[in-house]
Amino acid sequence: MILHPRMLNFISQTMIDSKQILPLAERLRPKSLAEVIGQEHLTAPQAVLYQAVQNKKIPSIIFWGPPGVGKTTLARILSKESDLQFFSLSAIDAGVKEVRAVIETAAKLGKALLFIDEIHRFNKSQQDSLLAAVEKGIITLIGATTENPSFEVNNALLSRCQVYILRELEEQDLVALLHHAIQTDEILRTKKIEIIEHQALIYFSGGDARKLLNILEIIVDVHAQDTIQINNELVKSILQNKQALYDKNGELHYDIISAFIKSIRGSDPNAALFYLARMILAGEDPTFIARRLLILASEDIGNANPTALVMANTCFDAVSKIGYPECDLILSQTVIYLASSPKSNASYTAIAQAKQLAKQHEQASVPLHLRNAPTKLMKQLNYGTDYKYAHAYEGHFVAQEFLPEELSGTQIYNPGLNARENELRQYLKKCWKDKYNY
Repeated sequence: MILHPRMLNFISQTMIDSKQILPLAERLRPKSLAEVIGQEHLTAPQAVLYQAVQNKKIPSIIFWGPPGVGKTTLARILSKESDLQFFSLSAIDAGVKEVRAVIETAAKLGKALLFIDEIHRFNKSQQDSLLAAVEKGIITLIGATTENPSFEVNNALLSRCQVYILRELEEQDLVALLHHAIQTDEILRTKKIEIIEHQALIYFSGGDARKLLNILEIIVDVHAQDTIQINNELVKSILQNKQALYDKNGELHYDIISAFIKSIRGSDPNAALFYLARMILAGEDPTFIARRLLILASEDIGNANPTALVMANTCFDAVSKIGYPECDLILSQTVIYLASSPKSNASYTAIAQAKQLAKQHEQASVPLHLRNAPTKLMKQLNYGTDYKYAHAYEGHFVAQEFLPEELSGTQIYNPGLNARENELRQYLKKCWKDKYNY
């Protein structure tokens, strides 16, 4: 069969165009803050990013939030709005060499915006390589992370960046995104698409906007008809292979970690190990588990067994260095130890009460004898006068007032009823028998 030259040109051009078709999520990537769905606390008029764009003053930023909520999109928009060359690196496969190459190019340009995805995966030396360029203004850094930057980004870099939290997209945001896609995307508009039910779409996406659009595109591509009515059964039948019930952003994720923590708190190592295994098999980030153990060691065990905090901290360090699969054993050992330890929440309740008192008595004056007196004037005002140095007295203790006058005699810490804290109770009772009820 001989094809007409025009037909050959048409087929050739069609093949070229098909190769150039971007995924739906990329085609719909917002080009301005006004087009962003969700994150109004950052993008709405008068909000911080809106004002930064208006003033053409984009600070270095760490975006913290779950996957698929707009971290990369916002970085691209800020680059465009600030007229800065956009460079993008992924911390998974980039290192100091790639960072320095971008910095050198940025220096030649005068300034550039560098976006680093999953910046929490950079180690300390890799993060340190950014400091000078950020400090000098050679680059505006925008890092994206799904992990708490307080733990994963070193303090030197963190102090040079603003941290903005991106919230999980609400159901109405995801539904709005689906309808926006159907109504505006040129390829989807070639078919008549109606969403009868959206629950399965949202469930399988796990709240990730990018994944949601990918699923919608799969359904449209698979469905041969020009008219498509999308309901829950259609979504399930097309996706076929059910997603693992454990989803790092789904409801079961939070149910499992909740059951895990409560099992340890309840001194049941058997249940705790079961839920630990569920998380390991689902591919949960081991540092996330170790971090929760670190918090639990203080919140639920505290001074009933101070070694628990040491154990949990060592576990966190070891897990961070080793990773799967070898860190399974370290997590198991720590979980068993914490679950089998005596429990006390005395430290937790004490700091909660202390914070409440601090809010209620923000203007409370520090007693004069406790104040620092570095100048002659302060000494003349009796700062530090009458302070009694505890080590100069028998037993390294002498009774004196440490709380502000209006809080005198307020007992904040109540030792737990366990062997270790009973020792603390007896010591404090001996010291303060006439002041506190230990």
